[in-house]
Amino acid sequence: MHFDPRTDERPLPYDPFKSCTVPRPIGWLSTVSTDGIHNLAPFSQWQNLTFDPPLVMFAANQLRDGRRKDTVVNAETTGYFVWNMATWDLREAVNISAMELPPEEDEFTQAGVTKADCIDAPGKRVAESPCHFECKYLSTQRFAGRTPVGSVDVVFGEVVRIHIKEDVVTADGKLDIPKIKPIARMGYYDYTVVDNVFEMKVPGAEQGMLDGLEGRARS
Repeated sequence: MHFDPRTDERPLPYDPFKSCTVPRPIGWLSTVSTDGIHNLAPFSQWQNLTFDPPLVMFAANQLRDGRRKDTVVNAETTGYFVWNMATWDLREAVNISAMELPPEEDEFTQAGVTKADCIDAPGKRVAESPCHFECKYLSTQRFAGRTPVGSVDVVFGEVVRIHIKEDVVTADGKLDIPKIKPIARMGYYDYTVVDNVFEMKVPGAEQGMLDGLEGRARS
């Protein structure tokens, strides 16, 4: 089957678009307002863009009443946002933090997670999460949608501080992904968990390329 998503009626009872680009990393983002209210929310449209310098992005559709997400507003007004790795053990807290709450409510409290201090960013980190990026806000690219919720803010940031808990690092200095068990979005109400990994190296690749793909520390 095929269809034009701009004009055609969907041939399926559920829109397949979000379930084709999967699994999607979860941008579990914490920010703080200029009034000192802490916000925590998951975004399934999150990705790293490049590594030198490390740049990231997330896309936030606006709310049904036309308001922009608190995460976007806070990032723009304070200049920072924080990414917290979403894991299997934290899945319920991630889900609770997806609730649409008034801007004056502290979503760390609602989700039942602990605040940890940042070094560069003015906000807080989720203490229970094993990995964090403190991100300096760079810019927002806004795209108008055909419906209120279709309008989206794409926010770009530079990672200026990385936090890793030592108990999720292997003896040879890599993240122990099966131990961490990150979760990812699959569309619909579905998620998946990373608990199994396999390795493949590009055939015939030079050592320099392999070092880059592996993220080997520079000498």
